Order: sequence, then structure tokens, then C-alpha cells
Amino acid sequence: MTQTDDIAYDSILVLLSISLFILGIVLIITICRKKPQKPDQKQLELPAKFCASSYQLTDIDAATDGFNPRRIVGKGRLGTVYAAISPSGELVAVKRIYPRLVLSNAGFGFASIIKTLSLAQHPNVVPIIGYSQAPGERIIVMEFVGMVNLDFYLHENSDGASLLDWNRRLRVAAGVARGIEYLHQGMAPNIVHGALKASNILLDVKIVAKLCDYGLSFLAPKEMTGLVGHVDDEYWAEKGGGACKESDVYGFGVVLLELLTGRRSEQGLLVRWALPLIKAKRFSELLDPRLVIPSDIKPVLRLAKVASACVGNYRKDRPSISQVASILNNLEIEVCH
Repeated sequence: MTQTDDIAYDSILVLLSISLFILGIVLIITICRKKPQKPDQKQLELPAKFCASSYQLTDIDAATDGFNPRRIVGKGRLGTVYAAISPSGELVAVKRIYPRLVLSNAGFGFASIIKTLSLAQHPNVVPIIGYSQAPGERIIVMEFVGMVNLDFYLHENSDGASLLDWNRRLRVAAGVARGIEYLHQGMAPNIVHGALKASNILLDVKIVAKLCDYGLSFLAPKEMTGLVGHVDDEYWAEKGGGACKESDVYGFGVVLLELLTGRRSEQGLLVRWALPLIKAKRFSELLDPRLVIPSDIKPVLRLAKVASACVGNYRKDRPSISQVASILNNLEIEVCH
């Protein structure tokens, strides 16, 4: 090898060494700049279900204009509902739990229960989007979409009967069944509604049924007000009573009877009046007199049989909501499509 070749060879080695040195520095800088990832940071990157936000009571107070009575859109068994504007500018419904119920349930994990309930996301379920708690106060924030409840449509609105014809009533029944089925089977842990009745079924502008107040029976487990006639007798038993999937099925059966007859539950009188009529097939006496009996009465008769199965049996003999939903979904497809 000549002297020229030696110089060229040495030059190449020097350049290669410099390149490797620079590359090493770049790699070291890159590694040093990369922050170590904590174990829980990975969880933040994974897609997660929506969970209810915690609001300061001052934010809720501002959103409801100091719980202004003019903002009240409803009063129920558990609390007063206000129309409110959230800090982000959205129209929401704020349920303020009655103080006496707050005091009697002070030891319950309100926030954790509401967070679990807020994971429910279904077209026939009203989403829970937030909550607030303070001494003597428990607040639930829900989606507000300008809805009216089924009780109003059936029993208070003079135009309710014409707005809810037989096809729409069948659609409402099927939608409610799907919502309950989702709570019972699609959520983990399963959610029992606990107070299934017409006033807890909201109808949007397209008459799509949406369940509200689900899973809140822990706030008033033994309070009879607003529940008598909507739950079975076993609900009040000292042993093995209370809310369960079977009591939800009973409550759904009562809702079906209200849709069929146009009558209120009347603390259980509706069931005792309607069951003998269904058994005797005296449907002209049973069905809502404000509506014309449909030319094809078979779907309505099947609806009546489903209602009878839901309310006419003991808990262990009732159909599951999945069985009920399957029947009503098929009926909806046959009649409404």
C-alpha cells in the first residue's frame, strides 16, 4: 500500500469515527429528552368509556341561577329537576336530591355509584354526565334534550292519545325493553332500574323512549311514595325483597298496561282490573277508548299477553327482559317497518 493509499484509508477511518461519535451523541440526547412513562400513564392513552365529571356546587348554583324555581322542569320521587346551562354552555338537566334522602344516605358512596351509572351509553338510556356533592347536597347532572315523559303524554296531554297511536306505542314499548335489557345484560356490573314507571320514561321529539333515574333505588330503598303499583308485592318483603331484575320486569308490565289501556297504575288497581280482561279476551273493554281499535289487532293482543306474563307471575316465573325484548323487537319490525 502506497503512502497516498495510507492517507486515504486513515481519512476514511477518521470520518467514520466522527460519524459514529455524532450519531451516538444524537441517540443519547434523544433518550435523555424522552420522559419515563409512569405505569398509570398508559391508561390515559387507552380508549375509555365516558365517566361522569365532578362539578363544584358553586358551578351548579350558577348553572341553575341559584336553583331558581323558574328553572324547575319536574319533581319526582327522589328530587327536583332544573334546566341548567353547564360551564361549557350546554343545556343540561340537574336533579337535586331531596335533603331528607341525602341525610338518610350519608354513608353511601354516592360519587362511585354515579360514576358507575354514567358508563351506561345506549340510545334508550338518558346519559348521566356529572354530579356534585357537598354537606347536605347531592346533585346529578344529566343530558337534556327537551323531552317529556310518557306519563304526561298518556295521562295529562289532551293531544297525547293522538300523538301516541298504536304503532308509536309499540315502538315506545320496544325501545323501553331494549333500554332495560342493556342495563340488565349489557352493563358490568348489571344495573337494576329500581323504579320503572311511565314518569321515568322520557320521549324525545321523534318519540324515542329513553330511561332515566336508573340505579338510584339506593337513595330511597323502602320509601313507598311513587312506587306502589309499579313494583310487585315481593318488593316489600322483609326477606328477599327490594329492587331486582324481576321487579323491573313487573314495572315494565305495568307500563305496557298503561300503553294498552290509557289508564294510570292507580296503586295496583290497574293490574287487578286488566288481568281478568286479558284472560277473558275482552279487549274492547281493555284497550284505550281514545284510539280506534286497529284493523290488525294481533300485535296489540301479543302486547297484552306480554304484559300479562310480566305482571301475572311470581318473580321466579316471570320472563327475562331479554325474552320480552326479543318479542317486542320482532313486533316492531313487523308493524312499524
